[in-house]
Amino acid sequence: MRILVIDDEKNIRATLTGILEDAGYDVLAVDTAEKGMDALQEQLFDVALVDVKLPGMDGMTFLDAARQLMPDLDIIMISGHSGISTAVQAVKMGAYDFCEKPLSLPKILISIQNLAEKRRLARRTQEFSDNEELRYRMIGKSPAMHQLAELIQRVAQTDAKVLIRGESGTGKELVAHAIHSQSNRRKGAFVKFNSAAIPRELVESELFGYEKGAFTGAAKAKPGKLERAHEGTLFLDEIGDMDLSAQAKVLRVIQEGKFERVGSTKTLDINVRLIAATHKPLEEMVQDGLFREDLFYRLNVVPIQVPPLRERVTDIPLLAEYFLEELGRELKLGSKNIDTDGLELLKTYPFRGNIRELRNLMERLYILVPHTTISRRDIIPHLEISTKADSEEFAFLEAKSFQQARQEFETYYLQQQLEKFDGNISRLARTLGLQQSNLSRKLKELGLR
Repeated sequence: MRILVIDDEKNIRATLTGILEDAGYDVLAVDTAEKGMDALQEQLFDVALVDVKLPGMDGMTFLDAARQLMPDLDIIMISGHSGISTAVQAVKMGAYDFCEKPLSLPKILISIQNLAEKRRLARRTQEFSDNEELRYRMIGKSPAMHQLAELIQRVAQTDAKVLIRGESGTGKELVAHAIHSQSNRRKGAFVKFNSAAIPRELVESELFGYEKGAFTGAAKAKPGKLERAHEGTLFLDEIGDMDLSAQAKVLRVIQEGKFERVGSTKTLDINVRLIAATHKPLEEMVQDGLFREDLFYRLNVVPIQVPPLRERVTDIPLLAEYFLEELGRELKLGSKNIDTDGLELLKTYPFRGNIRELRNLMERLYILVPHTTISRRDIIPHLEISTKADSEEFAFLEAKSFQQARQEFETYYLQQQLEKFDGNISRLARTLGLQQSNLSRKLKELGLR
């Protein structure tokens, strides 16, 4: 930490410089405020110790000018003649502390240590904020993502309930956070509650909190996720896994803005926006009595469907490169990239686990591939081919010759197209831009009907 000392008394400059340097700080000491301003123009400082009475520009004038020039600079004012009114004025103008002469060196050191701790915590908070922004960043330029971004922007301006639907791994949490961060509740907390990740018997206590003695092991009262989200957003992930008892209490929160902690009869008011998400067919669950119909309609005010990765294939290269950059920052093992052929291969892979599967694949490649450029050859062994259909789809990648690969690909491709068009060869030929006779000949050559 760099410290600037400004005092016209030589002995005080020498004393402060000595004790601060002994404590491990980098110190520059000058005798006028003008020299102090010149120093601020040339280099960055974390803290300034400034005498109020100085020749030329006084300490209070320096305080005002320095705060404008370097807003992050913490300033401690020191004086041997000023009264309490000057101290109050200095603090109002932005000074961190005010110390009287003769100086208490232990007090100075304690103030500096407190400032060092404050700045350390501020850096950690900023790092957390930056990491959170990176974690919830939505990547994609496909038409599907543009439509999703427009819908998020519109719904964020309201407090309407939102039900986010989509397959596992498509990024439903990212959509929920985007709504929160663009809403007027963005200064409040974004709290996530995953019903599928918590045992059913603990769902209500974790969501609504509990009082001391509510159950065995409840040694003290604990607020739940709902209270933590007060004036913010509560994201109910995998709402389809929530049991009916908890569903009834969530419905009451929506209808009345009230709830009770487990083991309490005291009713608490709550102001929270609810966003829910699921990959399950809630309409069928309603018919089967597994999900409350009234809760479904309360949550489904604005439905948002998150597209699977196969519907936004053009985003796969962007996501792959982003994940590699993220892993480089996280693992600190250097940067890696994927060549053009490798990216084209990724665009042909089905990714049934969607973005989560792609991210896992990138982490595996980042760790296991020894060179900085990941190629198609590096990727192929790590593609998870778990079904017969997948094996057929990618069999041509293992072919021993180009001719064999081409034949296997044509066989698979045309078989899929025949199924798509219910065996109607004339329609298929028109769609593929082929002469029907040429297509028929190719099908016969490949042994396809």
